[in-house]
Amino acid sequence: METLIVVLFVFGYLAITLEHSLKVDKLIPALAMMALMWAIISLAHLPVFEVNTELKQLTPSHIDEILLHHLGKTAEIIFFLLGAMTIVEIIDYFNGFFTIKNFIKTKRKKGLLWIFSILAFVLSAIIDNLTATIVLITILQKVIHERETRLWFAGIIIVAANAGGAWSPIGDVTTTMLWIGNKVTTLSLISYVLIPSIVCLVIPVVIATFLPAFKGEIKSIEEDSSIEIHKRGSTMLYIGLSSIVFVPIFKTLTHLPPYVGMLLSLAIVATFAEIFSKAKISITSIDEEHDAHQTSSPVHRSLSKIELPSILFFLGILLAVGALESLGMLFNFAEGLNKAIPNTDIVIALLGIGSAVIDNVPLVAASMGMFSVVTDDPIWHLIAYSAGTGGSMLIIGSAAGVVAMGMEKIDFFWYFKKIAWLAFLGFIGGFGVFILLREIL
Repeated sequence: METLIVVLFVFGYLAITLEHSLKVDKLIPALAMMALMWAIISLAHLPVFEVNTELKQLTPSHIDEILLHHLGKTAEIIFFLLGAMTIVEIIDYFNGFFTIKNFIKTKRKKGLLWIFSILAFVLSAIIDNLTATIVLITILQKVIHERETRLWFAGIIIVAANAGGAWSPIGDVTTTMLWIGNKVTTLSLISYVLIPSIVCLVIPVVIATFLPAFKGEIKSIEEDSSIEIHKRGSTMLYIGLSSIVFVPIFKTLTHLPPYVGMLLSLAIVATFAEIFSKAKISITSIDEEHDAHQTSSPVHRSLSKIELPSILFFLGILLAVGALESLGMLFNFAEGLNKAIPNTDIVIALLGIGSAVIDNVPLVAASMGMFSVVTDDPIWHLIAYSAGTGGSMLIIGSAAGVVAMGMEKIDFFWYFKKIAWLAFLGFIGGFGVFILLREIL
């Protein structure tokens, strides 16, 4: 039965990886394999365990308890993401992100390269790398006409956004998972991963400045009059970004799970949004008689635009990995891996390279069940860096890459030939710097 569970996971994982080829949304195999794996565990009465990180051993448990445990951990991540996504959508409702366009004053390609790279790096650390990529490519389309030039910029934005998301607990789903799972703390994550992430950004950008694609100036900056800028747009941008940055501070002060702080931030941002839009809507109202009135509420509009397929995917994949962890498979696999490859750095480097091929969410979820080390052990920080930045090496290796691929119709092989080597050099450079810093810190 355990072999059947592994086969189910492998085929489900394969279906997720081949999402674009199969034209089947990845949430479907994720949910299906999760439900079937737990069903087999229940029907076959397989023994389940909880990993005791202090004793570094497996403790017997009951299926109801262990499933509730994994559901609770997954729910923390999901509600955190729901809060963050809604805040971002509220900012977008007021066209707040177009305030960023005011920072773009130059027509020189090298200057624009640094501006977009730095914006991607900083924004992704606050609003996550996926959203930062969407925002900046949207602005890029308004600034640069030439498609070939725009593709090069989009490629560098992907690298910069992934590098920026790796050092922040709210910058990437995988770092958020490690943070919520009490594997890393905010200050320690930043102190270990920030400098390697900067190196991971700077190396590709510096090299790119010498490439022909970034020589000269762009033809003209297009002023799009069709975008209606709300008078409170910039205010909502600053309120929204500040509220997200407040979440790690709230966790440090109260020691409560991060989703509590994120939902408080959502309540604050929603309050300002309702005041600025002059709408008097109850967020919890579902009365059909008021449907017409509800559509005028920025909160309701924002909630309706949340990507529920992504949320369901996280639910499925995290509970599926939880099933493998509960059977003790990940723990035993980690022990076998450590015997085969005693050097943990090599294992994590391979994990980073692997994240360019397959989804980094299940990779990190699996690693959380593999390594039984204390909070803020350098292993967790290296995993955060590797999984976050390794995905830049292929366009399908990160959520930022996939969304950019869709927005700009970037060809897989074009990215592989033009951008992959830059991303690889950045990844290796940052990885080396991390190893050096670890010895110092």
